[in-house]
Amino acid sequence: MSSQKRPLLFKSISIRTVLPSVVTLFAFMSGLTSIKFALSGKWELAVGAVLLAGIFDGLDGTVARLLKSTSKFGAELDSLSDVVAFGVAPAVILYLWVLEGLDRMGWAVALIYASAMALRLARFNARLDDEEEPIKRTGFLTGVPAPMGAGLLLLPMMIDFALGQNLAKENGLIICGYAIVVVFLMVSTLPTLSLKALRAPKAWFVPLLVVIATLIAGLFVRTWLVLIIIGLGYLATMPLTYISYRRRVERKTRG
Repeated sequence: MSSQKRPLLFKSISIRTVLPSVVTLFAFMSGLTSIKFALSGKWELAVGAVLLAGIFDGLDGTVARLLKSTSKFGAELDSLSDVVAFGVAPAVILYLWVLEGLDRMGWAVALIYASAMALRLARFNARLDDEEEPIKRTGFLTGVPAPMGAGLLLLPMMIDFALGQNLAKENGLIICGYAIVVVFLMVSTLPTLSLKALRAPKAWFVPLLVVIATLIAGLFVRTWLVLIIIGLGYLATMPLTYISYRRRVERKTRG
């Protein structure tokens, strides 16, 4: 009998390695479930499932970094999940909610949005390891990120939920125009806010926690209204973000 050790047929993996991908799968399944709710006409649950996917999407990367289990497989799975949860699912929801009444034009807008999301994520993957990319180097994102893009696309639905009316639903052409604006913001090279890069003075610590606690409390009491405020607040910060980016670039150039 040979004294050499036989190679193992299967390599063992730890739960620590699997856990981030499990969180990503939760995001993927939330996106698919949102389509199911939309097909049943349960619009609030459909939008809620997309928002839940956004929470899971934010958690998977954090879990991977905390457990030191980042991998190329996880990054690829995350992108595939994002295409479904923030590209295909919102497009289907918006189409069934209002764009279906516009026939070919409505379907074209849904296709454009889903395609734009796929292209944005492909660009993101291509630049994933490019630390010298100008916008990334200054602490900003390029274009509106996938979860926020989905949230902005569904913002008119949230407005109708909050008002208890169908004002947005009755204006399909306006929704089409708005969707194209969201598409432009996603695929653009505009610098956008990155939560990871945000820094606040120590003196703001307690007031910041109070603001966060207020938002969380508001989500329990007036869910759609608070989400609308967050979405509009994000749009309002975009000009300020661009100004801040230009200032940082100028400082680096002078330095």
